[in-house]
Amino acid sequence: MAGPTITTVSEMLALDEPLLLDSGQSLAGVQIAYEAYGSLSPAKDNAVLLCHATSGDQHVASPHPITGKPGWWDRMVGPGKPIDTTRFYVICANVLGGCMGSTGPSSPAPDGQPYAMRFPVITIRDMVRAQVALLEALGIEKLYAVVGGSMGGMQGLSLAANWPHIAERVLCIGGTATMPAQNIAFQEVGRQAIMADPDWQGGSYYNTGKTPAAGLGVARMAAHITYLSESSLTEKFGRRLQNRNSKTFGFEADFQIESYLRHQGLTFSERFDANSYLYITRAMSYFDLAEENLSKGGGGRLADAFADTNARFCVVSFDSDWLYPTELSRGLAHALNAAGAPVSFVELSAPFGHDSFLLEVPELDRVVAGFLGQ
Repeated sequence: MAGPTITTVSEMLALDEPLLLDSGQSLAGVQIAYEAYGSLSPAKDNAVLLCHATSGDQHVASPHPITGKPGWWDRMVGPGKPIDTTRFYVICANVLGGCMGSTGPSSPAPDGQPYAMRFPVITIRDMVRAQVALLEALGIEKLYAVVGGSMGGMQGLSLAANWPHIAERVLCIGGTATMPAQNIAFQEVGRQAIMADPDWQGGSYYNTGKTPAAGLGVARMAAHITYLSESSLTEKFGRRLQNRNSKTFGFEADFQIESYLRHQGLTFSERFDANSYLYITRAMSYFDLAEENLSKGGGGRLADAFADTNARFCVVSFDSDWLYPTELSRGLAHALNAAGAPVSFVELSAPFGHDSFLLEVPELDRVVAGFLGQ
């Protein structure tokens, strides 16, 4: 039997003022594509901002318009679910630099042609600036909570550090306050794969009939490996062959894991823009809240970044996540504690690796519902 229906509103907001970026440049005519679920209370005190991960978008709990698949957190957002839309007004915006409606490298520049590589390099804080502008346009001065996993968690932390008066609660799942060197390295491999594809054409592939699908596919394959755990790969694929009884002694996809990764790369290149991938991963590589605080005249300690926040925090990690391991989340919790912020920290057991926040982990459901119910 079908459950309660969810009310979804898809909107596009055009900012009235140029958006000043960390690079010193500014973007005029910025558009923000977002979806909203549920109803905003008369007091406007029940808003929850969801922040998506690297390859996510605003379609949290509604079918994706390109793939037709359910929203990326459909299991978590809706009536009676941990993020209950009968109680909360849930907002999720496609990030600045994205490719699902918000202004990014595929968007038209003032001359009418796509920005391509003329688009300015952005930061996680720039993404949050656009979200803050969206909240202001909606007349929302306070958030009941900001919630995000992976890059979404970084956005939530940036909001708490740079706009400390907005969020009353911050839930960071499998995120980090400082991008580690190993992760920067993986992201650089992906960017180089895209830029080495002849069809990238220096980023000016729009309207040419060609896209760097092969390079983007390889970038996605490399990244996808980091989202999974060794145990999940072994259990799901092992060394099993793909639709054959023996090895081909060639370079086709002999193994199931090879076929799976090729499929992941192909489907990703059909729904995502390669230049957006370059810009979003670069923003993640730059992310370091302690460094940001130092540049603002602070002490350079991570704790100093949260000196002015009044929010309550919940930091969640997974024991199988080797991309953003528990030690990063624990260090974040220690920094928040040193800043005097109320913080809860939990490491959950899950076999899926970094992607655990998107998959069936019942204990995560209880943590999210419990934190938002406080």
